[in-house]
Amino acid sequence: MKRREFIKGLGAGALVTGGALGAVSQAQAQAKSTIKWKMVTTWPKNFPGLGTGANLLAKLITEMSGGRLRVKVYGAKELVPAFEVFDAVSRGTAEMGHGAAYYWKGKSEAAQFFSTVPFGMTAQEMNGWMYYGDGLKLWRELYDGFGLVPAPAGNTGVQMGGWFNKQINSVDDLKGLKMRIPGLGGEVLRRAGGTPVNLPGGELFTSLKSGAIDATEWVNPYNDLAFGLFKAAKYYYYPGFHEPGTTLEAIINKEALQTLPKDLQSIVLNACKVVNQEMLAEYTARNPAALRTLVEKHKVDIRSYPDDVLATLRRYSEEVVTELAAKDAFSKKVFDSYSAFLKGSREWGGISNLSYLMARDKV
Repeated sequence: MKRREFIKGLGAGALVTGGALGAVSQAQAQAKSTIKWKMVTTWPKNFPGLGTGANLLAKLITEMSGGRLRVKVYGAKELVPAFEVFDAVSRGTAEMGHGAAYYWKGKSEAAQFFSTVPFGMTAQEMNGWMYYGDGLKLWRELYDGFGLVPAPAGNTGVQMGGWFNKQINSVDDLKGLKMRIPGLGGEVLRRAGGTPVNLPGGELFTSLKSGAIDATEWVNPYNDLAFGLFKAAKYYYYPGFHEPGTTLEAIINKEALQTLPKDLQSIVLNACKVVNQEMLAEYTARNPAALRTLVEKHKVDIRSYPDDVLATLRRYSEEVVTELAAKDAFSKKVFDSYSAFLKGSREWGGISNLSYLMARDKV
């Protein structure tokens, strides 16, 4: 009896040991199969809205994949400078990037259509064009030449006009103005006699405070409060004619994406869609409180652009966009698609959103 119990005990021990070894082997195999990606961004690390949106994208991909695909986020300058994100992902230094397409106009002028156009589409309209028009298809056609796959991954909504160290009472006040303003909005300012400067977000406060620039736009009250821009300029203007609904982008190295199993490819692209929705929702929720803080606590002088200034800027905007469309065949194709979608959206928006807001807020 004792001999049989001894042998049975050895067998049970072997089963336990074998199970433990099997678990270890499984864990080791899982560790070896884990894919690790790097995401570089144009934003300061953990910056509210933009930087945290990139963080959320990385978190969602990691969690939705059950840890099979882990993404680590690098803020601007941590791995590459802010304006080298496009090239870093294109050459495979990082598998993903997060930024805005108007930063890459040096690669292709047409890229700017996929971020924002002065006096153009709102966030809702951009999403409609991207997902149910030709927007995303054309965007991917453009980036394919650089070995990249783009995806909408956030939207700021309508932005503020910017921070100024002097009042803007007429178009003449824009002449000689040195302002940080990227993309097509910068070209509009140039037509009005100003000097556009393209600076990464992390340099805005010191540049404005030191007088290196006279004015800057950034995003909206939520982000502008976080940067403390109210300490560097007195006047805060609206509306953000230059960025009425800025789409933020995830750019993905095409080879890295295609190497993934199909389910992980789907997870990456659908996580971008989630973040695209979440970021706009966050800005919608955070901006009102931030605006109250700027006005009530920091006594910021908030002003609207005069009507004649906006009319002139609108005229210059039409010139800039029309000339961009004439530069090459692809830009013309994107412009035609964008313009057609905007025309239909304006017709519907005039009797839906616009008329409703006017009725709701009528005093």
